[in-house]
Amino acid sequence: MTVQIVLLTLFTFAAGMVGTISGFGISTIMIPVMSLYYPLPGVLLFVAIIHFFGDIWKIIFFKKGADWKLIAAFGIPGILMSYAGASITLAVSPMLLKRLLGTFLVLYVITLFVKHNWKVPRTNGTAAAGGAMSGFFSGVFGIGGAVRSAFLSAYDLPKEMFIFTGGVIAFFIDIARITRYISGGMTLQNELIRVLLILIPASLAGAYTARKTVDFIPQNLFRLIIAVFLGLAGIGFLIWP
Repeated sequence: MTVQIVLLTLFTFAAGMVGTISGFGISTIMIPVMSLYYPLPGVLLFVAIIHFFGDIWKIIFFKKGADWKLIAAFGIPGILMSYAGASITLAVSPMLLKRLLGTFLVLYVITLFVKHNWKVPRTNGTAAAGGAMSGFFSGVFGIGGAVRSAFLSAYDLPKEMFIFTGGVIAFFIDIARITRYISGGMTLQNELIRVLLILIPASLAGAYTARKTVDFIPQNLFRLIIAVFLGLAGIGFLIWP
């Protein structure tokens, strides 16, 4: 058990650092690892709570301005679809949805590299679609940040604003899905509650490390780094759904 906790603490720290910079990664890394040891329903709730605190760290560490219209355009559809997605978690095939998500991300990244200047149209409709897809995937199997980052990256936000904006949107989406998970009967074992008290500080340490690291990433390389993370996530979802 001690070895498991040490491994989970290291994974949480790494996921918190990568997830803070890229806008996704905590769920992508932690859900597969946690599901090796615990039942999936409890894992979804557990990781959602860790992710929620990760949102708070982003908001605290990267508050340097925000586009609240963009946040609303993403967030409102995201909240609604997150709740809806969480409601059907046990009624659909997560494997099929993850492969669809992986296909979308890989095609998106290929397009970015083939057509360097191509971007998702910056419209309210695009933002609403991105928020809805992100919320839905977050609710169904806890992984939606990659979609959110794919759409947000089209707006060429300064890196601090990109991270902060993603954090605010995810904050409200996570509230919606955690509420639905709990109202639907998901609970945490006492053992997981104790582990949670260790991993929340680990996620804080990861986010703080990311805060110090992101200062050294040139703005013109930031979107490329996001694209690389998106591509790796997409390939992962296709090969290991």
